[in-house]
Amino acid sequence: MNTALNSALPSALPAPIELVVLDMAGTTVRDDGVVERAFARANERTGVAARMPWEEALAYVRDTMGRSKLDVFTYLSGGDAELAARAADAFEVAYAELVSEDGVEEIPGAAALITELRAAGLKVALTTGFAPATRDAILDALGWRELVDAALSPVDAGRGRPAPDLVLTALIRTGATAVENVAVFGDTVSDVASGRRAGAGLVGAVLSGAHDRAALEEAGAGVILDDITGLRGILLPQTAAAV
Repeated sequence: MNTALNSALPSALPAPIELVVLDMAGTTVRDDGVVERAFARANERTGVAARMPWEEALAYVRDTMGRSKLDVFTYLSGGDAELAARAADAFEVAYAELVSEDGVEEIPGAAALITELRAAGLKVALTTGFAPATRDAILDALGWRELVDAALSPVDAGRGRPAPDLVLTALIRTGATAVENVAVFGDTVSDVASGRRAGAGLVGAVLSGAHDRAALEEAGAGVILDDITGLRGILLPQTAAAV
């Protein structure tokens, strides 16, 4: 069974899940260091992290994976909004370059899982800390434009993670009944925090991305999976029981 859990799988969900909100890089899309490499290129081109040693800056980037890239650059720049904006733009260009150079791949089985969830009557939304241009480049490279019900960036919601805005905007966009009917899964503590702050009925995490089990447990993930395909064993049984 492809799951690793804080505790046993829930025998019954708090409420029937209608909407599944999934992170992109590290959760449904393979990262393989692309985000860090794009940050490095952006720093080389703008000097956004010049005020600190690069290893310190990189540690911050790793710790804040999942958050709005503009927010991260604002911290790295020491609050210089103009420099942060230029660095964020440079990051988007660098990420697009890397996608063009190396391609992009799904986490194995992610698309099949999403297809099964939607076939079972669930809505699926993807969320990311990337700007829309990068998000859409990834969706186009994978052919995922029609795979999901919504794909959201911080600019679509108001604030990025760990704020609850992306989850709540996904709920509104897809017409889910209530936050207790929403499941949120990601690979970072920011993903977990966002789901918990939104009041989602199920907030879990995966070990296929940026943060390890200890960090995800401390953040409050109710379920921790090896990868997102483990969600099949949690959510698809509920749809069978409802028939």
